[in-house]
Amino acid sequence: MSKIIVLNQEIGWQIRNETEYISLTDIARYKDKNRSDYVVQNWLRNRNTIEFLGLWEVINNPHFNSIEFDGFRKQAGLNSFVLTPKKWVENTKAIGIISKSGNLGGTFAHKDIAFEFASWISVEFRLYLIKEFQRLKIEENKRESLEWDIKRDLAKINYHIHTDAIKKHLIPEQISRSEEKLIYATEADILNLALFGLTAKEWRDKNPTVEGNMRDFTEISQLICLSNLENLNAHFIKEGLEKAKRLEKLNQLAIEQMTILTNHHHRLLKNTRKRSKKR
Repeated sequence: MSKIIVLNQEIGWQIRNETEYISLTDIARYKDKNRSDYVVQNWLRNRNTIEFLGLWEVINNPHFNSIEFDGFRKQAGLNSFVLTPKKWVENTKAIGIISKSGNLGGTFAHKDIAFEFASWISVEFRLYLIKEFQRLKIEENKRESLEWDIKRDLAKINYHIHTDAIKKHLIPEQISRSEEKLIYATEADILNLALFGLTAKEWRDKNPTVEGNMRDFTEISQLICLSNLENLNAHFIKEGLEKAKRLEKLNQLAIEQMTILTNHHHRLLKNTRKRSKKR
């Protein structure tokens, strides 16, 4: 779980289904540090809250139980009405709120809902919370842009090494431009077949509406492996290995390298989660 600081209050958040879920429990502590659960429950008792949550679920959740929701909506605002996050989730099959128990538990909500809750707590707190998440998004976009530039530059450098080897060892003198393009495409597809199991044309045929090429949609581990394969293929070309033999070797190497890279990635994720839990 990640943390941000808003008006001196530590707020936990996590990614679920590729979307930020923010701790309502932590936001509630801004209002009452010792009774955050009651603060959340009081918010849930409000009729406007129930209306908002129901509308959000109708828009985003095809499995939302609207019958149970109607029951809560009729009772909302009454003195006798009590609703916990856990009861809301269990009865309506809601996905906008998550209720966890234990030391690392608490109530989390989709950022849309969390911002609404923050507004109920304090308009000032809501504005600073939104501002902090906007700052995080800007930093995240910068990191992704830098990572993408590094990946593309790495691929370009190895591409030049690869194409230079083809020019020296595969392209005869005075070759026509059309034949040259064919040789380059064929060599590129050897790498595609070794790593992805299909040619560039086969990928385009399977994804006719997608812009770009298959390498634009690869993981960082695949691009690392691809860069290694390009260097190795250039070496195999210099040694005079036939295309079929090179494809066989490159495919074996791709399997070995992706196995190592994938295992390493899983270990990194596991260690990161452990460190997050300790915090």
